[in-house]
Amino acid sequence: MRDRFGGKSAIVALIAMTLAVFLYVTTEALPIGLLPLIATDLGVGASAVGLLVTGYGLVIVVVTVPLTRLTRRLPRRPLLCVLLAVFVVATCLSAVAWDYWLLMAARMVTALSQALFWAVVTPAAAGLFRAEVRGRALSILYAGASTATLAGIPAGTWLGRLTDWRVAFAVLSGLGLLALVTVAAVLPGTPAGQGAADRGSAPDRGRYLSIVATTAMAVTGAFTAFTYISPFLTGVSGFAESSIGPLLLARGIAGLAGVFVVGYLIDRHGWLTMTGLVGLQALALAGQYAFGASQVATVVMISLSGFTLAGLTAALGSRVLVYAPGESVMASAGTSTAFNTGITAGALFGGVLLTGPGVHSTALAGALLSLAAFAVALAEPLLSSRRNVASATTSEPLTEHVM
Repeated sequence: MRDRFGGKSAIVALIAMTLAVFLYVTTEALPIGLLPLIATDLGVGASAVGLLVTGYGLVIVVVTVPLTRLTRRLPRRPLLCVLLAVFVVATCLSAVAWDYWLLMAARMVTALSQALFWAVVTPAAAGLFRAEVRGRALSILYAGASTATLAGIPAGTWLGRLTDWRVAFAVLSGLGLLALVTVAAVLPGTPAGQGAADRGSAPDRGRYLSIVATTAMAVTGAFTAFTYISPFLTGVSGFAESSIGPLLLARGIAGLAGVFVVGYLIDRHGWLTMTGLVGLQALALAGQYAFGASQVATVVMISLSGFTLAGLTAALGSRVLVYAPGESVMASAGTSTAFNTGITAGALFGGVLLTGPGVHSTALAGALLSLAAFAVALAEPLLSSRRNVASATTSEPLTEHVM
């Protein structure tokens, strides 16, 4: 079984990079769970602690493409090792920060490393495996993100509340050191541009741009609703505050299932899988809006939306490696930027709706945005650069000859 999937060193390297994904996602959102403790300890308000998360996300959106362009010629192993070393040091600095601004600076440095990490890790992991199993390998990699939401952030919050918020960051730094040592030991030192997944297997600018647009709209729709899921559950569905944790746990388990289901489908049915996920998300959010007063229906719908969003994340990495029109690391940087832009835009749009029509409308807006993303996904084959070139060659032979 192992030989059919990959060699021992490839599997160990994949596990180490999956751990790194888990750590980055946990670190990004952990201040939310530890907000009261950090605010009290550093003598700042809740909104200031919130900026530790929103500022982090904005840094990723702004610098991912420029940083990737600057470093795209560097070999993957030393680059990933430097990024993980920055994570270890900056997260350790977060743990010992004696004032708010030092913590903010440490967080922004961590965000800089994460911005480049997202662009590099997908082709680095995919290049370890044969093309026919890369989707499965990437589903394991992105399971790190789903597991962070499901277990990492709650565990870090629990540990911080049990001991001290600084201990949670210190533990993350220590685990980052483990990931760093493992990557340094087992990841092959392949020169940049010569890895098996450093170029798209079927380069197509039209389809790639369609994937970027689909991602931005679908993620914006998802986070327009999800960012404010707690007030929706209490205010619209009538759940008690104590039920929020178990409900989010159910959503997280569904998301983890989505990642692994997509891993088995994406290599054989890439377009259908991604299009189906976006369509299911539109249905789930529409159902959440229409049947939000029913607690049973709401549980089903938020679980389905968790399944689709996590699955979409896993599908995205695999499809980019097929249609990347140039270097896959730059293509990954573009989709990472689209994804993080969707997170930020969704939170901002949902906030506007929250103070206007109310929290119920966030699900409807998310459904409409997802429906628009579904339309773009459906049209993706028609936007293929290869298709258009072939059509032009067939219908306009004289013009092609003159050119």
